[in-house]
Amino acid sequence: MLKRILLSGAVLASLSLAGAASATDYRVVAPASPGGGWDQTARAIQTVMQETGVASSVQVLNVPGAGGTIGLAQFASQNKGDPSALIVGGYVMVGAILTNNAPVTLADVTPIARLTGEYEAIVVPASSPYQSIDDLVAALKKDPGAVSWAGGSAGGTDHIAAGLIAQAAGVDPKAINYIPYSGGGEALAAILGSQVSAGISGYGEFEGQIQAGQLRLLAMTSEDRIDGVDAPTLKESGLDVVLQNWRMVAAAPGLSDEQKAAVTADVEKMAKSKEWQEILESKGWEDTYLAGDAFKQELDKNIEQTRKVLQSIGLIQG
Repeated sequence: MLKRILLSGAVLASLSLAGAASATDYRVVAPASPGGGWDQTARAIQTVMQETGVASSVQVLNVPGAGGTIGLAQFASQNKGDPSALIVGGYVMVGAILTNNAPVTLADVTPIARLTGEYEAIVVPASSPYQSIDDLVAALKKDPGAVSWAGGSAGGTDHIAAGLIAQAAGVDPKAINYIPYSGGGEALAAILGSQVSAGISGYGEFEGQIQAGQLRLLAMTSEDRIDGVDAPTLKESGLDVVLQNWRMVAAAPGLSDEQKAAVTADVEKMAKSKEWQEILESKGWEDTYLAGDAFKQELDKNIEQTRKVLQSIGLIQG
């Protein structure tokens, strides 16, 4: 009888271990400090994958620095062939790779899908003398160096937006006083503390402070006005600038076709879920989901377009 009990216990234990081993676990690298868009995206992935049962456990690891290129290099070198490893990236990383002439690029990982899109917001502290985007541009024209801009990493979407605004206003983009921060939280603190003249980032990163009256929203980089956002577009103000940041998720290099297909299926299941759609709505992110060869082609096109923009505003040489 004792043998039978012990045997039953052993069988149950082995079944339990087998079940644990077969459950999907993921580790998601957010290649920036906590608080910014990549960190928010990684933690949204964590929440939804766990809530929907796509994964039994998801861990988020922050590896900040150099527009995500430090995290990217570490991710590519340490996770080859590991289907449980993911990294968040996007437009900012594309620009940072080009600006820093990084030795590791998105060609060194396995792009899985574009997930979200978000337009840029231009804000100033509530105490700022600039009441409108016209006021800010007038100051920029008068003395480009006297207007300081806080945003994400050099060469990223925020930096590109500041350069394009200057260019559209007839100001040399190379003369702008752009101060890069490795995470959205750091940039936000600088803006709230009036350490800079203005800030640029995705609307979602400023929304709480805008609604609380701590920040004044001057303009958006969208083509048309956004429902629920009380601000003109840059185009309305005579500045021909439209820019959308986008974020993606990539897997480790060296995956087999079967592993890549399994990861892609998990990401798609997450991205099509009700829980993910609720997060998109709450954060003001657009659903720009695109996967497979279509995403790879779009990514290659975007890298080339970004190279041309960075050349036009003097951030990289032709």
